Order: sequence, then C-alpha cells, then structure tokens
Amino acid sequence: MKVLRDRLRPAGRLSVGPARPDEAPAIGDILSDWIDETDWMPRIHRRDEEQGFAAELVRRGWVSVARRGGAVQGFLARDGHEVVALYVARGARGQGVGRRLIERAQRRAARLELWTFQFNHAARSFYEGHGFIEVARTGGARNDEKLPDIKYLWEKRR
Repeated sequence: MKVLRDRLRPAGRLSVGPARPDEAPAIGDILSDWIDETDWMPRIHRRDEEQGFAAELVRRGWVSVARRGGAVQGFLARDGHEVVALYVARGARGQGVGRRLIERAQRRAARLELWTFQFNHAARSFYEGHGFIEVARTGGARNDEKLPDIKYLWEKRR
C-alpha cells in the first residue's frame, strides 16, 4: 500500500511565491489549456493573446505561482482585494495547489472578491469551501464571454 501511495504522490515539494517574468508562458499555457478542455467555455482570445495577458499580469506583480520541482503547477492573480484569476494545471488538480494559492491570498488580505462562471461548479464548490459567499449573479452581459456569472466575497474573521 505504501508503494502505491508513493506513486500517486507528486514528486517534489510544493512552494508558492511571486511569479517570475520567465514563468509567464507557463501561466498563459495553464489558462489556455483550461479554456481548450472546458466544453462550455468559448474561446474568444487567441493563445498568443492569452500569453500576452499572462505576461502583463506578471509584469504588474499580481501573480503568485505554485511550483513543484521548478515547474509552475498553478497561479493566482490578484489586484488588491480582487482575485483576477486562479487556475491549476490539469495534472496538478486535486493535489492542494489551488488551496495553497487561495490560502496565501487569504493570509495577505482582509477581504477578497472574485467572479466565477455559474457553469463552473468545481470552482464554485472550491470557493464556497474556502469561506467565500455569493453576493451577486448576472446573466453575463458585462463579461467578455457573455456567460452567466457569480460574484463571491470572503472577509477575514476578526
């Protein structure tokens, strides 16, 4: 049984810290790959545009990345109290990467807010499990994808 557990356990320790400029392509790939594998998500930007978007987020200093063995496993972009993006690479999902990223953001802020799509049941469950509460819903008129979305809020307990 121990041998099986060791095979399933990812190699290397997970670390979280600020993104480096040379990690922007990996960050862009994680975002693009998620769009490609999500059947309800329309592709409205080319992959090279998403690479540019990732590079800009990193340039602004908004991105924290989770690394294992030097490879980017996931990222969280935050502008002040707004979580702009949180994505985990397909092979790293379910291994605590998203949890480490959101908990780091929660330790560093008194309040966080974010939007997620109503169709993204996994994200909704994840955020609610980390203390976020739904504060608004829209039909998607204000987002680029035109998909119904939900605004979530988290506040540090005093």
